Amino acid sequence: MTLHAPPRVKRRIEGANRVYLFLDYDGTLADFAPTPEHVNPEPEVVTLVTELAGHPALRVAVISGRRLSHIEELVPVDEILLAGTYGVELRLPSGRHVDRVAYDEIRPVLGQIKPRWAQLIAGRDGFFLEDKGWALAIHGKFAAEDEAEKVLEEARGIATAVAWDGTHSDLFRILGGHKFLEIGPALAHKGKTVDYLLEWYAWPDALPLYVGDDDKDEEAFGVIHAHDGLAIKVSEQPCKTDADARLPSPPAVRRWLATLPKRFGDTEISTVDQR
Repeated sequence: MTLHAPPRVKRRIEGANRVYLFLDYDGTLADFAPTPEHVNPEPEVVTLVTELAGHPALRVAVISGRRLSHIEELVPVDEILLAGTYGVELRLPSGRHVDRVAYDEIRPVLGQIKPRWAQLIAGRDGFFLEDKGWALAIHGKFAAEDEAEKVLEEARGIATAVAWDGTHSDLFRILGGHKFLEIGPALAHKGKTVDYLLEWYAWPDALPLYVGDDDKDEEAFGVIHAHDGLAIKVSEQPCKTDADARLPSPPAVRRWLATLPKRFGDTEISTVDQR
């Protein structure tokens, strides 16, 4: 699959000695599931990530908005870095789990919001309330446009009144999207997660390369550029983006990623930080 990119971008990828891959999951490595509760590993994705992770010139981090336990099921590959809830919860290559914020500070507030959101969407068609533990999200993908807009606006008001009561103002953020609303920790931010990983789990002399499809991934593109890396947008058509290149679909992403190991010759195996 051809990467839609200027020649300078292709030259940088082809000229890299090694690449630090940051990969979104839904809409990037795999097509979207019917609901976030569908956790069905795709053999093609598992095989691909295993191959990428096994190459000494590649390091893999999967960063998803899904809860970490789901990502561990979807990408059951050892010795890669997995980041759930946009990077609030991590599984390091060593297998150790790291929570970047105290769960006990977050959950009581979400516990106040959840029943009110559940009541708000009760009896309404096309809505789904997702409880990630660290975050709550309302999906209105199958709801009518006008109703989704109205419900999500009311849900935002509920979350704002609870979380920004003067006590918790620095702990939370609200993430929006088309027929979508989510409240989670302020660190539920893919850009902040990439910055954290490149500082604490750095891989010197590697080219940081981020692949993602939506506005949550766009938040990471600027951070990747600040670290002299490149970003690839997954979009069927050209669109407004801060990315350097484009691939049209998850199948195209998989085919292109599968070419990366072939771009490198014999490379000395590096030691992966197992912290």
